[in-house]
Amino acid sequence: MYIPRLHPDTIEEVKQRADIVDVVSEYVVLRKRGKDFVGLCPFHDEKTPSFTVSQTKQMYFCFGCQAGGNAIKFLMDLSKRSFAEVTLDLARRYQVPVQTLEPEQRQELQRQISLREQLYEVLASTAQFYQHALRQSLGQKALQYLKSDRLLQEETIQQFGLGYAPAGWETLYRYLVDSKHYPVQLVEKAGLIKPRKEGGGYYDVFRDRLMIPIRDIQGRVIAFGGRTLTDEQPKYLNSPETELFSKGKTLFALDQAKGGISQLDQAVVVEGYFDAIALHSAGINNAIASLGTALSLEQVKLVLRYTESKQLVLNFDADKAGNNAAERAIGEIAELAYMGEVQLKILNIPDGKDADEYLHSHSPDDYRQLLTNAPLWLNWQIEQITKDRDLKQATDFQQVTQSIVKLLKNIVNNDTKNYYISYCAEILSLGDSRLIPLRVENLLTQISPPNSYSQPIPIKRKSENNKTSQSSFAASERGLLERAEGLLLRIYLHCPEQRQAIFNALEERDLQFSLSHHRFLWQKILELPTQQVDLISNLQDRYLELSEDLSLVSHVFHLNEKSKTDDILRTPQLVQAAIACMELVMCEKRYRHFEELWTQSDEKAEPDLYEYYGTKFIEEKQRYLKLNAQRNFSIEEVLKYA
Repeated sequence: MYIPRLHPDTIEEVKQRADIVDVVSEYVVLRKRGKDFVGLCPFHDEKTPSFTVSQTKQMYFCFGCQAGGNAIKFLMDLSKRSFAEVTLDLARRYQVPVQTLEPEQRQELQRQISLREQLYEVLASTAQFYQHALRQSLGQKALQYLKSDRLLQEETIQQFGLGYAPAGWETLYRYLVDSKHYPVQLVEKAGLIKPRKEGGGYYDVFRDRLMIPIRDIQGRVIAFGGRTLTDEQPKYLNSPETELFSKGKTLFALDQAKGGISQLDQAVVVEGYFDAIALHSAGINNAIASLGTALSLEQVKLVLRYTESKQLVLNFDADKAGNNAAERAIGEIAELAYMGEVQLKILNIPDGKDADEYLHSHSPDDYRQLLTNAPLWLNWQIEQITKDRDLKQATDFQQVTQSIVKLLKNIVNNDTKNYYISYCAEILSLGDSRLIPLRVENLLTQISPPNSYSQPIPIKRKSENNKTSQSSFAASERGLLERAEGLLLRIYLHCPEQRQAIFNALEERDLQFSLSHHRFLWQKILELPTQQVDLISNLQDRYLELSEDLSLVSHVFHLNEKSKTDDILRTPQLVQAAIACMELVMCEKRYRHFEELWTQSDEKAEPDLYEYYGTKFIEEKQRYLKLNAQRNFSIEEVLKYA
């Protein structure tokens, strides 16, 4: 399609109205971090988020691949479309009047844009028609069903615009085409009528059904769901896909729930229309429904933009179909959940009830308590794996263990993985605390086979003396930390483009500068603006003002000749190497600490402490061995340039 040149005023207004967070959130799950948002970059593969979106600057930037720009540039690069195409789409989305530099093209362009507006108008008229029909004698059965069977108040019926589609084959057709004079092709494009296969003419898609308007995020009707009042199948019928409506990209009641989701910092996803409606009627206004399909990744990203903690509760039916639906939903968003991008919880209501049924016999506070107690999705998955299994039987034990290992292998965050290894070890120990360290080691071995990183973890006993290794560790620890921390500070000071990456890496791994002079310098750095032009000069002045000894850190204020020649300090790999060294030293320090506590504790006198220290030692030693796989590269790089 030919797109004429857009007027500069139109382009400028699109830039003003198109919110960068709103646009990017459709493709990237963003999490709030300070004033900005972060997520996984859509332009290159990564496991640690380096993609930053600034709402105040209306810009995005990836510290991994250096991609950056505004909302228009983002969509151009992502969809490989032209500037004009992207700008025109954003103009439609944000209802910006389009002006072109070629007046003769303006009429055709406006016609394309107005099609969607005409569809909105037809669907709004249809919603009013259905609401009117509900109040007539032919709609009394539907109205009685809402009030008696669903126990809905008049206020809720009006809030959701519920209505009734009469039983006739052409009732809506005659109203829209004959009375309102809408073009028949437009009504068909709205998904309201279909052409007859024989004899010509059209017939209504919805007949003798209770009608539920489906709205977009702005509250405009884009489709309908119809529930039969007879034995007709299907029980629920949705509008077909149209220019306005895509089932996999829409969530029912999100327009009503977005405020509640933001306020409560949580979204509740239910299966059916009436589950969501019943929850809203009970004052639980953060509920949405998935339109009877498996929850899609696009739907999840759509709702997560309204919750800072990214907490999502799936409240599907507790029967087999509901559990299957939950499994399908988890499958769609498992990658996000494994990486911690979604705080996913699963709520199965007791006695197999859905939310609507439960509220008929329980209070809203009872339901809120169920939400509070809902298990995290991994706990729920583990419960499903162990359900109806006898772990005293070898076959069941083996199958359960294999399923657990498969589940835990996918967890990205080491702390989360270690927690669930201990959690599952307790389950597999069947109450015998003496078996827990053994079960932990068994799970660790299967999740990360020893030959993939190093030798198996040695299980030491009290008789072994490790004082020699402790002292040698202490001797080498400070030297490596001194070099790694100093190198990281030097890169931060001299390479502004690496600063955000360094800050993010320290925060994500929960690392701090261990040596006091480095820690003091880092505190002074954080007190100054990130984009400080004369950062080095200002820091040196700060040291002079405070009468602090500058000699301990003076070397980080200068680049050595090797760094100047190779410009090596500007590579992200060296940042990763320095971080890996810091993490390695701290991890070794932790595992040796727990090892010492374990060997000094009395298994008989303090079984709980003995078990805890043993588990923590194995967790930290496992983490150390994995980090040690990077040891040669990391230490070589740090020693080379520090």
